[in-house]
Amino acid sequence: MASVDRRVAKSREAIKTALVALMADKKFEHITMQDISDKANVGRRTIYLHYQDKYDLLDRLVMEHIEALRTICEAAEEASFAEGSLAWFGYFERNKAFFAAMLRSREAASFRSRFLDYVTRRLEHYVDIAQGVNEGLSKEIVLRFLGTAIVGLVESWLAGGLSEPIGAVAKQLGLLLDRNL
Repeated sequence: MASVDRRVAKSREAIKTALVALMADKKFEHITMQDISDKANVGRRTIYLHYQDKYDLLDRLVMEHIEALRTICEAAEEASFAEGSLAWFGYFERNKAFFAAMLRSREAASFRSRFLDYVTRRLEHYVDIAQGVNEGLSKEIVLRFLGTAIVGLVESWLAGGLSEPIGAVAKQLGLLLDRNL
């Protein structure tokens, strides 16, 4: 029974890896299930055993990455923002092909929106508008400002728009968050 589970996991991983690789070369809307099948070296029926269609596959892949980021955040709950940012950017670096492909695709708007919502929710309990640097400000505006800044910084780094090494970017993001929260 364990070998069946390993085969299922191996097939799913091959399918997800194939989609990410294809997105590096083609627009998502032009990728077919046959393309994914060929790249993953699995039958189309195997893909349909696990996913309804390529949109379901992409949606689940996005949710897996957001869930992984959530796990990283929860593990770094007691850490400084600088330490937490290093963990986040380490994850982005290990999964750069996926995130870069998402930002290049037409589905980027959907991904960006979900990512921004996630970041904003994570920041919510850190924003204090009753005292400190954000006293008297609108919590919604502070959250949107910080969330958009974080997502934009991640996008810039993924797109190669920042010349600083990953550690410096993560550390500076953490310091900026420490200063503003």
